[in-house]
Amino acid sequence: MRLNQRISRRRALKALSAAAAAPMFIPSHVLGANGATPPSEKVVMACIGVGWQGGSNMGKFLNEDLAQVVAVCDVDAEHLEGAANTVNKKYGNKDCKTYHDFREVLGRKDIDAVSIALPDHWHSIPAIMAANAGKDIYGEKPISHTLTEGRAMADAVARNKRIWQTGSWQRSTFNFRQGVELVRNGLIGKVTRVEVGLPSGHKDFAGTGQFTDVSDPPKELDYEFWVGPSDMIPYIKARLHKNWRWHYNFGGGQLMDWIGHHCDIAHWGLGNDDKIGPLTVEATGEIPPADAVWNTATSFRSVCQYPDDIELIIADAPSKDPKKDRDAPADKMFRGTKWIGDKGWVFVDRGKFEASNMDWTKNKFDPGPIRMEAPKNHWNNFLECCKSRKPAIAPAENAHRSASPGHLTHISMTVGRKLTWDAATETIKGDAEASAMLGRSMRSPWSLPG
Repeated sequence: MRLNQRISRRRALKALSAAAAAPMFIPSHVLGANGATPPSEKVVMACIGVGWQGGSNMGKFLNEDLAQVVAVCDVDAEHLEGAANTVNKKYGNKDCKTYHDFREVLGRKDIDAVSIALPDHWHSIPAIMAANAGKDIYGEKPISHTLTEGRAMADAVARNKRIWQTGSWQRSTFNFRQGVELVRNGLIGKVTRVEVGLPSGHKDFAGTGQFTDVSDPPKELDYEFWVGPSDMIPYIKARLHKNWRWHYNFGGGQLMDWIGHHCDIAHWGLGNDDKIGPLTVEATGEIPPADAVWNTATSFRSVCQYPDDIELIIADAPSKDPKKDRDAPADKMFRGTKWIGDKGWVFVDRGKFEASNMDWTKNKFDPGPIRMEAPKNHWNNFLECCKSRKPAIAPAENAHRSASPGHLTHISMTVGRKLTWDAATETIKGDAEASAMLGRSMRSPWSLPG
């Protein structure tokens, strides 16, 4: 061995010894220093559907230290690219994986939870498959496109012991929670009537309402996959992104778009909201022709009789401030949720909190011993529950029960008569035509998973 070779070997051994004796430096965020969550404790997530609401939910999770978004999925290539860029920019890398087919996402063993924000007609299949694959799920409201699908989704979540959070985020805000506590603690006395006021008409969210002619789908969109289990109808730009909710093939109009918010709060205030349901439903409405580009009901009114002589009204209502007419008659509805009892009333809406006794609405008012959960925020509550395995504030069963009066209202409007409902068996009594509308057939090769 030559001299320079012996010296190089001696130096190498010395360097190795020094390295072994030296302390190992690991980035502080990996160890959880300064409050950071170490990677091993994070909820590894994928976002399925990253357009309008899906992109918003993804942003919420990106801002939560407890979450690590590793994948995004969408059948619109532009949505997909934009979402992946957002994730990679947030984490300062290019690790986010993109998927066209949600089934590939659900096949990944390293993903703990999924955020699903797809049009209503795509709510059930991915959610049930996700639950069967052992994923926890953040799913959008209304929970389902049909009542039967909602039942299957809630059952799959329970059967697989999954955490579910519905995007009914009003449960995670002060005024809605305080309003519910006032009702639950009996301050308004025995509840006799509940009013659920929702928006009316159609709203051109996407600014595409003028594009009503049949055309070829844009190259970035897999329209066949987007339609999925629904009937294949010609592509019309006015009823796709954001505006799909105005066609019954894909959504349920203002009624179903909002039922998972204000009726959810109404049921929360009445209690027993994982089992609650009406006895009868009788609805009328204004429904455009079935072949219209936007064919969902533009106006509706549903009278639902509940146990204990409670009448719940679901109707399109103006958005007004009830404090200007605090003693308004019971049939003067406002947009939001109002419980009326024999000792007073409480009204809640976004940014509004009114009551027959204004002291009840003060921040430090003590409504009584019955208290609702007070999470940090809706998305963080989901993540915390993924870790603790405690139910989230808006579970699947409750979401299904909240949406059910909306589905029944639509059916009653369509058949033009009162329905008698059995909430325990979830069946319509003595009406085969109405009963057939509780579910729908799915376009091959799609079917409701077991």
